[in-house]
Amino acid sequence: MAGVAAPRMTLSTRLVLYVLIEDPDREMYGLQICGAAGLPGGTIHPILARLEKVGWLISRWEEIGAREEGRPRRRYYRLNPNSLAVVRAALHRADPAVKLVGRLRPGRAGEGW
Repeated sequence: MAGVAAPRMTLSTRLVLYVLIEDPDREMYGLQICGAAGLPGGTIHPILARLEKVGWLISRWEEIGAREEGRPRRRYYRLNPNSLAVVRAALHRADPAVKLVGRLRPGRAGEGW
């Protein structure tokens, strides 16, 4: 993580982080995160890749037989325990905008965090 710049804290990035920080040990796949954050599917994977690149997330591919399951493998993401304090600090600095979204769109991620 040292020497890697923090990601841009766009509204979408913050919403993703709020979903993941609700239960930092829980693994979630992309569509789960999209639904919880209220974001369209096409926006999530570039955000997850950026967050993983800076070391804030850890990911793994599930170990299934895609043919047997009748679907592609899922990639699961969770917060890196070593980055939890950094993520919380970044969200705290960016918090006012997310709280505004919570008032405009009740029931979205970040509300009450």
